[in-house]
Amino acid sequence: MRVTFHKLNDGWNAEPNAPVPSVEVQDEDVLLKFFVNSFRFPEFLEEEFGILLFVRCQRYRLGSTNDEGWYLGQCRFSRFAPEWGQFYLIQGDAELLDAPNDWQSVGPQIGAGRHFLFYFRDNTFECVAEHCKIEPSGVNSLMRTRKVLALPPERSAIAQVALE
Repeated sequence: MRVTFHKLNDGWNAEPNAPVPSVEVQDEDVLLKFFVNSFRFPEFLEEEFGILLFVRCQRYRLGSTNDEGWYLGQCRFSRFAPEWGQFYLIQGDAELLDAPNDWQSVGPQIGAGRHFLFYFRDNTFECVAEHCKIEPSGVNSLMRTRKVLALPPERSAIAQVALE
């Protein structure tokens, strides 16, 4: 099985100590809110948060995998993911996708969907959705600082539009 990880957060990340991720379901979409890393990225103010929107979400989970478990090889992606604490689009993970049993269903399963993964200090967020974008909200520090999602280099123009 070949699993590839495309890092989507370039020039931003979640707060490393207490990101306090939370999930809000809005119809078939899911909002992921978390404190951003103002230590490493000074353009963020302390206790500002970022919001990602997962459009036409099929399912999501906010599980308890933590950094210690990941480094000890206890996470199913420990031997695959390039770095702890990053936001990824994962491809080629069909066998690994169904491993957790704490998925929350949101919308109907239409096609395969894209598998997103965000490692936080004490939690792991996963989502299967049509696409992800930065939530266009005035309270979203990712919007205020004009951050973007980094696109995998081999993505076609059509796929790039879906991720934006």
